[in-house]
Amino acid sequence: MPKMSTNEIDGFLSEPSHLMRLATVDEDGSPRVVPVWFVHRDGCLWFTPRERSAYFLNLCRDPRVGASIDEEAQLYRRITIQGVAEVAFAVGDDDRWRDLYRGIVLRYITLTEAAESYVQETLDQRRSLWRLLLGSCKVTTWRDPVGDEDRSGIWAARYYAEGSKLASAREGGCPVRRGI
Repeated sequence: MPKMSTNEIDGFLSEPSHLMRLATVDEDGSPRVVPVWFVHRDGCLWFTPRERSAYFLNLCRDPRVGASIDEEAQLYRRITIQGVAEVAFAVGDDDRWRDLYRGIVLRYITLTEAAESYVQETLDQRRSLWRLLLGSCKVTTWRDPVGDEDRSGIWAARYYAEGSKLASAREGGCPVRRGI
C-alpha cells in the first residue's frame, strides 16, 4: 500500500470530522480506547480531555498513547500513531486556550452559532489541553493506490501467507482486488 506524503497527511488531518481513536492504559494495565475530537496545528494533534474522564486520569499517570485516524470512504486513508502525549495547559488554565478549543469544536460542529453554544454550555467542564507532537511519534500511514500506482498488493508484504493466492499475485505483479 502506498504511504501518504507529508502534504497528504497534513491535508487529511486538516479535513473536518475525522475522529482520533486514542488508546491509553488504565491503572490495572487494561487498554482504553476513546474517540476524541482534535485539531491538527503546528505539527501537533491537540485534544482536550475533561478533568473527570478516565483517559485524562490515564494520561496524567502514563502519557504513552496509541492513536488511529481513518476514513470509511475511498481512499481508505489511515494514520496510526505511537507516542507520548504532552500536557500543554493544565486543568484550570482553560481561558488561556479557549480559542483553540473553539477551533476543535468547529471541526465537528460546523455551524458557528451551534459551535459557540456548545463551547458556552461546556465552560464549566474543566479540561486540560494536550498535544501529540507528530515529529516525536512513530507515525504510520497508508492509503489505496491512485492513478497508475502499483495495485498488486492490499497489505504490507509481511502479511501475506507464504504460498497463498494473494502472495502469488503480489509476487507476480498481478492485480489484487478488494473483496477477494
